[in-house]
Amino acid sequence: MLIRPFDPSDTETVIALWNACGLVRPWNDPLTDIQRKLTVQPELFLVGVDEETPGGEVVGSVMVGFDGHRGWVNYLAVSPEHRGHGHGRAFMAEAERLLISIGCPKLNLQVRAGNEGVLAFYEALGYAPDHTVSLGKRLIAD
Repeated sequence: MLIRPFDPSDTETVIALWNACGLVRPWNDPLTDIQRKLTVQPELFLVGVDEETPGGEVVGSVMVGFDGHRGWVNYLAVSPEHRGHGHGRAFMAEAERLLISIGCPKLNLQVRAGNEGVLAFYEALGYAPDHTVSLGKRLIAD
């Protein structure tokens, strides 16, 4: 898998990927999320392509961000057909590398409650619960 920056031509494929991975929720319009990301640090929106397929099929994605205090990872996805080959680890390694290169001291991420498989994935990469409570407030209804 080759990791490269997202290109707007990837939009429909990435949305289909997120749907296939169960990341889309009714309160988050994926197209709107992509459009918003392209206005803030678009170079930190990455896709992974399978170099062995014609045209390089998009098989994964990750949105990375840095607010000057903490880094964040959102929409880490690897297509179900391409899991188990280290692609998720490769995305996280690249996210960490990019964040370190811009001076980010700590990376945060959120995992939905009950998603034990994903929790185990991140724990294997050295992530641990911060014992905090994540709060949110919708400012713009999508």
